[in-house]
Amino acid sequence: MSQLQFQLIKKYPTPLLRYLPLRERPAYRVTQGAQHCNLVELLAAIVGGHRQMDIAYALMERFEDITEVAQASAQEIAQIHGLGDAKAAALKAAMELGRRLLLAEAGEKLQVRSPSDVAQLLMAEMAHLEQEHFRVLYLDTRNRLLGSETVYVGSLNSSHIRVAEVFRDAVRRNCAAIIAAHNHPSGDPSPSPEDVEVTRQLVEVGNLIDIQVLDHLIIGQRRFVSLRERGLGFGEPAL
Repeated sequence: MSQLQFQLIKKYPTPLLRYLPLRERPAYRVTQGAQHCNLVELLAAIVGGHRQMDIAYALMERFEDITEVAQASAQEIAQIHGLGDAKAAALKAAMELGRRLLLAEAGEKLQVRSPSDVAQLLMAEMAHLEQEHFRVLYLDTRNRLLGSETVYVGSLNSSHIRVAEVFRDAVRRNCAAIIAAHNHPSGDPSPSPEDVEVTRQLVEVGNLIDIQVLDHLIIGQRRFVSLRERGLGFGEPAL
């Protein structure tokens, strides 16, 4: 948000939308080709209402980029002046549709090239979960995504996780590799000793059954940690 735009909002109580000719208003711009709209216009079109531009600028002032908006909870978004629960829900629904489209494109075998590819796929969904969810991503020989499953819900503990359960669908799908991921509800993705031990066990079993464990990601709020990159539980170079 530019200083001039911020000053306009503060100086003039009249909604910014009133200053725009019809052809420059977000709803019209979207109908003429959403791919040509900037981020503020897209957000404003979703929000709707006579203060949609003001709210869209306020969102970008608060969250800085679209990734932060996607990772924010509905409660955080609703705190933006003029939004409220209903419009926050509409924004989260739009973000979820985008995420599901990305997953649908996995039918074209989305290729995983780095830990950030996995984080981009999972963070919007997992960053604000109130319990730990342990997720497994299934990959082919070229690290293309075949699918994913939530295997466990609850505190991650090496004594509770059955490694055979983690690999069951990987064997059924004839996968070449898996990537494990789980969230920390606290928002801090720092690995615990239990996280490292679970990773070590997965790597050992994967080596025995010839299914490589490429990584184990911990998802926090707007941050993630790759145990592979930190050499925790692996002892091999990063992806």
